[in-house]
Amino acid sequence: MSAWSPTSPCDPGCLPGPVATHARARALRALRLTVRGTALVVVLLAGLLAALVVPLLAPSALAGVQRLWAVAVLSACGVRVRHTGPVAPPGALVVANHVSWLDVFALHAVAPVRMLAKTEVRRWPLLGLMAARAGTVFLDRDRLRDLPGAVAGLADALRDGVPIGVFAEGTTRCGRDLGRFRPAAFQAAHDAGAPVVPVALRYRRREDARPAPVDPTAAFVGDDTLAASLLRVLTSRGVDVDVTACPVIDPRTVPAGPARAGARRALAQRTERAITAALPPGLEGHPAASPLPTVRELDHAA
Repeated sequence: MSAWSPTSPCDPGCLPGPVATHARARALRALRLTVRGTALVVVLLAGLLAALVVPLLAPSALAGVQRLWAVAVLSACGVRVRHTGPVAPPGALVVANHVSWLDVFALHAVAPVRMLAKTEVRRWPLLGLMAARAGTVFLDRDRLRDLPGAVAGLADALRDGVPIGVFAEGTTRCGRDLGRFRPAAFQAAHDAGAPVVPVALRYRRREDARPAPVDPTAAFVGDDTLAASLLRVLTSRGVDVDVTACPVIDPRTVPAGPARAGARRALAQRTERAITAALPPGLEGHPAASPLPTVRELDHAA
């Protein structure tokens, strides 16, 4: 890993605590796992079939398929999307905070975008294949010499009217703090004169006995595995993800300064401030400062 690679203060300690062991809770979790797991397998198999024809589709049809499949995956997992704010215009750079592997589906469910992702995602079972088929741009963070070419390619796509989605923090956090935004992708928006749409993603447990501003059930952080994260989501009582699109930022209105790097940094900072303002107040700092209720506590309160 290079020194450039982003890091996160979040680890599995940010995730919900041990689950309750009483019979009723075990039975409910087993039922959710069976029903949702079966539904997810069906949706994923349908996605495999769709992947065969995706390259043949027109852009508008491809966007429709992406959105339909994203909604189906989220529904199968028991995740409900709540969207507020404007829809991204064509050729926009859509920038969101990063909490979970579900983030991509949440964005696609609102307005399909072509994602910028780390190369590791391409190796994920099935999801990596679907991401590649959907036109995801993969970036190897250990090969910095490839970065200028990737930025130029993003700028060309934005000029062609293709919406691009990025997670500017570069890594996931549990949702209760926000990392510094990496400015590289903002250079593409500046070069293309493309609008930037900040999007705040917030996950909340549905029907919480003790409501909290955010919930880490869907978070994918530290040494957590995709299988463990998926199991938490499938067996939870339900997760809501709020997708809040902030007002569009015109890069021409952001003071850049004389240096080339100043433009992307200023644009990154304004986008970061917009997303911070859209998230619940008081979430700054490491999440250990304000622990959330454990799954055990919530199950007993049900």
